[in-house]
Amino acid sequence: MERTEMINSFYDGYYEDTRLERSRHGQLEYRTTMHFIHRCLPQPGTVLEIGAGTGRYSIALAKMGHRVTAVELAERNLELLRQNAQGIGNLTALQGDAVDLSRFADDSFDLTLLLGPMYHLYDRQDRDAALREAVRVTRPGGHILTAFLSVHAILFDNYLRGNLADGLAENFDAAYRVRHFQEQLFTGYDIPELEALYRGLPVTPVTLAATDGILELAEGRADFAMSDEEFEDYAAYHLHFCEQRELLGSSSHLLYLCRKNCK
Repeated sequence: MERTEMINSFYDGYYEDTRLERSRHGQLEYRTTMHFIHRCLPQPGTVLEIGAGTGRYSIALAKMGHRVTAVELAERNLELLRQNAQGIGNLTALQGDAVDLSRFADDSFDLTLLLGPMYHLYDRQDRDAALREAVRVTRPGGHILTAFLSVHAILFDNYLRGNLADGLAENFDAAYRVRHFQEQLFTGYDIPELEALYRGLPVTPVTLAATDGILELAEGRADFAMSDEEFEDYAAYHLHFCEQRELLGSSSHLLYLCRKNCK
């Protein structure tokens, strides 16, 4: 099964539209990501979101006055995105793949969001192409915000309840080097590998942040509970510490923020 076919098959049966609302870790991921978006784009500007899903970020940013272009590969997600975006004139939704943004000119966007594609890119040449294209279409001085999965959090969240051997085999080789292959569906990274992907690109690193901390692991417990007040307290704590390096690997989702160098 080709990558595009596999991704369409998965999202045909997965309801992405409320993912960032229906759990505490999803709510925190959204709040943290928006925090960094506002940090690098405080005034209305042009935004490209690649892998826009059903439009949660793109629609919110368009409603704030940004001119948004949303690109989504999965057909079902794109259908929901277009339904959700009806009547929003400053949002354009297109089908496309992160590895080929040739429809867009160089230096076109103030902010480029790559918030999903890296989860599903298994070949090094595809990962390099996606990052290279995201940088290319961003204007000099603009920012690129890229989401990744922590390979360690994948192990913690999904394989510590009775199938650890499977998790180790699927994510690491015998020397504990991170593995990437299509059958994983979602592929993760460790921090040095993640940072190495940007070497040689015309960007300056700004920060690396955890977006949801250990909440996904915590929510797997039957006795987990967090009131709205407790969530607000935890979110404030999280935003204060989310860039501290010792907390990064345990977070399910990571954000890499960089700025495109001026020519």
